[in-house]
Amino acid sequence: MMTGLICLFLTLGIYMATKRVYGKYNKVYLSPLLITPLIVVAGLMLTDIPYESYNSGGKWLSSLLQPATIAFAVPLYKNYKILKKHAYEIFVSVLTGSCIAMISSAFLAQRLHLSSALVTSLVPRSVTTPIAMNVSEIIGGVPNMTAVFVIITGLLGSMIGPLVMRLFRIENEVARGILFGTSSHGTGTSKAFELSSMTGTISSISMILAALFTLGVAPLMMNLIFH
Repeated sequence: MMTGLICLFLTLGIYMATKRVYGKYNKVYLSPLLITPLIVVAGLMLTDIPYESYNSGGKWLSSLLQPATIAFAVPLYKNYKILKKHAYEIFVSVLTGSCIAMISSAFLAQRLHLSSALVTSLVPRSVTTPIAMNVSEIIGGVPNMTAVFVIITGLLGSMIGPLVMRLFRIENEVARGILFGTSSHGTGTSKAFELSSMTGTISSISMILAALFTLGVAPLMMNLIFH
């Protein structure tokens, strides 16, 4: 237990340090969500600390994901009128994006001849971790693997998103928010808030809608694919 607590505080310290570096240089490859896991994994490998020992303290960070997700309701409430105005565009765009994300994940995984467990673990990769892990368990995936895919998706989305916006000259805040929230969940939403409060708010609602759509559609999709 003591090892777990030490690892917990070290993880927090590493995150805070890398966040300061990211705030100073503002480079995507210095994102604390990318650097922190790399340092933690390297540290565990060098010290031969079992994952179970680390997770006895690290699990508290995972538990904070759920209240952190709920906290996105605050900007939603503050911008309710604007959200209502663009409700149709948000709903249709997120539904389309969520379905494409699930279908493309399953299709590519099958083309690569991955096992059915990996296929089902990949499908919910574009939604926030707590819901993605629940969906993965429902459809027969491996929740821990899904969590890894979610992290990778979020990091890639936050890195590629700005490039996509520049390439296609996407300057509308609603479109930007939908892009980040649908494709890269909480990580993308954090990046969206760096652009503007409105972009972050739209990303928040898009992330929540994407999670709900995935929760409802993923089990049906898996039945069609494997039966």
